[in-house]
Amino acid sequence: MNKFDVYAVGNALVDIEYHASVERLKELSIEKGVMTLIDEQRQHSLIRQLDESHEKMTCGGSAANSIIALAQLGASTHLDFRVANDLTGQFFTRDLHHSGVHSSLQSKQSPVGVTGKCLVFVTPDADRTMNTFLGASADLDSSDIDENAISNSEYVYIEGYLASADNTRDAAVKARTTAEKQGVKTALTLSDPNMVKFFRDAMETMIGDGVDMLFANEEEALELAGTTDFYQAIQKLKAVAKKFALTRGKDGAVVYDGNAIIDIAPNSVEVIDTLGAGDMFAGAFLYGLSRGMNFQQCGNLASLASSKIVTQYGPRLEAEQTQAILKAYNSGN
Repeated sequence: MNKFDVYAVGNALVDIEYHASVERLKELSIEKGVMTLIDEQRQHSLIRQLDESHEKMTCGGSAANSIIALAQLGASTHLDFRVANDLTGQFFTRDLHHSGVHSSLQSKQSPVGVTGKCLVFVTPDADRTMNTFLGASADLDSSDIDENAISNSEYVYIEGYLASADNTRDAAVKARTTAEKQGVKTALTLSDPNMVKFFRDAMETMIGDGVDMLFANEEEALELAGTTDFYQAIQKLKAVAKKFALTRGKDGAVVYDGNAIIDIAPNSVEVIDTLGAGDMFAGAFLYGLSRGMNFQQCGNLASLASSKIVTQYGPRLEAEQTQAILKAYNSGN
């Protein structure tokens, strides 16, 4: 029996969330709706201009958000990441472990430096915009990959943001190839349209000859497939993934189980913040797979979970909320 349902690797970032108007983003020269990598000087400049207006601070990063959702649902999880031995890094590690996620990292082993931070801007249309200084996450490399943990996992889940640098890309490739050698299933999330647009070669290297499971939103899928036709993208994605799940916002999702395309109905809610919705979808979907659900069931659970997270601010739910979602799903309510 596997020790971990899902092993993941990704950037370790502390998310700092702000509410901002579209006009304010323009004033700050921030491109709306995507993730933009920035340096430490730019981040300090933004924080000074924003004063103390942030709403919430949590440990985050795409893979971290998904793996925490999995742990809250009851899965056994492991995350490999890199933080610095500063107050922010200690906060991240405590928050992660408090959420029930296992890791190979202890705070005392962390290097001197600055832990990565992501400034998240939520606009009145519920869109999320991210400006990210990777900090210590940029130093993550192949030595951070725990091959023993991978060999004792059912799935390896890789964050697409790792495509932004050679060393993080190599870490992702090591995680995938180790999994393939051990007969462990592989999953990857494209993470953001800009990652596919600006780091296509690295992303394709991370995908290799194909992953078992691919997660993407519609815009990311179109970018990877090189088309503006969603249904053409579906056909092209079959060449890089045995199975996949593509989210479409208010239109629900489309999943492919290796044989058939399945439409997943949306859940109608009042959306106030889309931050973490894709991460929650992937986490809940992987949880369903780990419990033997079929793709229709996994998609329905993931759709329900992601519909709940967009009704509040922040990239994840409290454990009690996540358990309530699972209980509601299991009871058919």
